Amino acid sequence: MFSRPATLALSLLLAISPLQAEEPTPPEETPAATDGSTAPAEEVRAPLAERSEVEATALEQQLEQKEQQQLQAGDERFLALWLPANVAEPSGAVIILPGDDESADWPQSVGPLRSKLPNGGWHSLSLTLPDPNSDAPPLRSAEPPTTAPTEDTADAMQTPAEGSPAVDETTAETSNSQLDSAETAASKVKTIKEQQQAHAERVLARIESAIGFAEQQQAKTIVLLGHGSGAYWAARYLAERKPAKIQNLLLVAAQLPAGYTPPLDELIPQLQLATGDFYYKDLPADRQAALKRSQASKRQKHPSYIQIAMKALPGNREAEQEQLYRRIRGWLTLKLQSK
Repeated sequence: MFSRPATLALSLLLAISPLQAEEPTPPEETPAATDGSTAPAEEVRAPLAERSEVEATALEQQLEQKEQQQLQAGDERFLALWLPANVAEPSGAVIILPGDDESADWPQSVGPLRSKLPNGGWHSLSLTLPDPNSDAPPLRSAEPPTTAPTEDTADAMQTPAEGSPAVDETTAETSNSQLDSAETAASKVKTIKEQQQAHAERVLARIESAIGFAEQQQAKTIVLLGHGSGAYWAARYLAERKPAKIQNLLLVAAQLPAGYTPPLDELIPQLQLATGDFYYKDLPADRQAALKRSQASKRQKHPSYIQIAMKALPGNREAEQEQLYRRIRGWLTLKLQSK
């Protein structure tokens, strides 16, 4: 038998023990940074640079500083490669627009032409264009998708209970789902169009900046030369902005960027400018597209549209690039003489 003091002590001990067992464990503290400040839970990543910016940075490290020009287009600065003509009295300046996924010194057409034209008496200015919206799907009509009914829903549709609330609710849900799908599709189309318009404004602003630079160099004649999809942007700039000082357009293996309008056989003939259209006759797609442009120019009675068919020489790229340069130089010389 416990004594009275021992009994009281034992009772007190039994009462305290459960409270200690239920006491919550204090939360772990966030580890502090070495400088005493609290470390952030998540690190915010900077947006990735565009491919064109990465390639431009590489060119800045490879090429001589005197070739590099940092031009301003709106809020953006971009790299352009400038080479003055190697003659006492230059004929003018040729502004070169590379195609999608090409740099200002692209080894096919763009780089060779910008290097060779100064020996023919022309300044060359090759631009860095922003990345295209290659991840945007092609535009399609905003029609709600049709879903084939299952066997159960087909039976329910054929023999509905008159005034059945379950059928009414199913019909309402299906109708709402179709409306949501149509709204989503329309929203996607609108987003794609907005992205394309924003991209077009960036490209046209850079062409505008390049023309301003060429005018500062006292170029007597300014020629826009587009390679691949760059041909589309050169033609579109001339169609929308209609600069009075530019009356010459050169196209090399012209292509229409995916998702953009109008097609080149509609855009180019309406310009009514001195146009040299160079294409490779060995490539069936290029040959067929060139035929459409030629036929459209005849229908429009284009006064000064000339097509020049060239032969692709994949086994001898140097000879192929020399062929292109000689044809381009011949066209430029012919146009100057006809003035």
